[in-house]
Amino acid sequence: MLIRNARIASGPIDGPRADVRIADGRITAIGALSPLPGESILEAEGGALLPGLHDHHIHLAASAAAVHSVPCGPPEVDDAATLRRVLRAAPGSDWLRGTGYHEAVAGMLSRHQLDAWLPTRPVRIQHRSGRMWFLNSAALAQLLERAAPPPGLERIDGNWTGRLFDEDSWLRTTLAASPPDLTALGARLTAGGITGVTDMSPANARDTVAWLHAARTTGFAPAIMVAGTPELSDIRLPPGLTLGPVKLHLHENALPDLDVVTETARAAHARGRAVAIHCTTEVELVFALALLRSAGARPGDRIEHAGIAPDPLIAQIAELGLQVVSQPAFIAERGDRYRADVPASDWPHLYRLRAFREAGVTLAAGSDAPYGTLDPWAAMRAACSRQTRAGKVLSLDERLSPEEALDLFLADPADLARRRRITVGAPADLCLLDRPWQVARKVLDTAMVRATLIAGRLVHERVDTRVGKAPGERCLHADAAAG
Repeated sequence: MLIRNARIASGPIDGPRADVRIADGRITAIGALSPLPGESILEAEGGALLPGLHDHHIHLAASAAAVHSVPCGPPEVDDAATLRRVLRAAPGSDWLRGTGYHEAVAGMLSRHQLDAWLPTRPVRIQHRSGRMWFLNSAALAQLLERAAPPPGLERIDGNWTGRLFDEDSWLRTTLAASPPDLTALGARLTAGGITGVTDMSPANARDTVAWLHAARTTGFAPAIMVAGTPELSDIRLPPGLTLGPVKLHLHENALPDLDVVTETARAAHARGRAVAIHCTTEVELVFALALLRSAGARPGDRIEHAGIAPDPLIAQIAELGLQVVSQPAFIAERGDRYRADVPASDWPHLYRLRAFREAGVTLAAGSDAPYGTLDPWAAMRAACSRQTRAGKVLSLDERLSPEEALDLFLADPADLARRRRITVGAPADLCLLDRPWQVARKVLDTAMVRATLIAGRLVHERVDTRVGKAPGERCLHADAAAG
């Protein structure tokens, strides 16, 4: 394929127009190039050509399931009356799956509350944190008919409350749920210019690899780095999948034994794997830093979220050489809730960006979908504005430039300190915009994405994209191989 008349973005000023040739999944030439006989041609028309974006923290199964779920929290649902109306209006009579709930809507839901709204249809609603489910009596009855109650099913005074904590595996097994199809999710990702993702689900194991491999052979295009359990170290991954870090999921109210989790980190390091540690609170971050001091940090060890990071802890992160994967979109999506729930003294420490860069910490970004938006451009806008939905600004001095915000999604997943560039020999994982970067940087909207290529194959094209063949050949369709 020949991408003709593109601008290869470099900083806030667009580079000169150039043609880019692709063969065997890689960039083979850049310059003023003439089409080869029968070569596929993608007309860039002066639009910016970027490396494909990478979402460095996503949960694929949950994100795919969320596509077919009912939104139950802000911004779609803000109060109990709206939640009741949304649940009752949901089509169907079988299991109703809700997502994104926050207790600001109607408190900590109980089965009796849900029974009053939907008494006969089984309902399960996931909290925005991803750590708990709310079940009505019909759902409880079906689940407990199939399996013994797990430790995480809450009971008060001998009665089930309908609240299920940290039991996703039990729920999935009891429901005999098949892994969701990823095709629609893949289409949404590539429409935003995403060419690769890192699945950070802590339970990822051998069966996950089989499912993800099947998904990539049946329509899910983005490359996948698989983080998760230590067990993954023993698996030979198929093409399109690469091995990621061991995921350690800390919870402030139930922290693991420090010696045990330190040994887990040491074992991961001994197998050549880094660790990625979930830290949304200051206490979790303090714990993570203590365990990495004890285990000894290795290149690639990373903190996921760093939700609250005061200056002294940022200094320790820098000293240990750790990397941080943040979720800039949370400021836009959850910022108003943070202002209501988080002490004002911690507002300057929420999901920081500029402070990490100035401390010399390698910084990248992920969506944390489905718990955050899939749209990387929305995350970039949030990184530049630090503005909540209500228009409040959280820590203006943490803002990034549009180039720095884009940079968060251009890190090499195998080495976050390295930025992917459009150069001869590089993989042809590309995102073509419909305008020069100098204009795009003022908008940062997913609607700008004209085409996305993965290994030189056109996996997304907007309806107005001009794709053809050199003279004498018929037009190339979007689903055809692109060289």
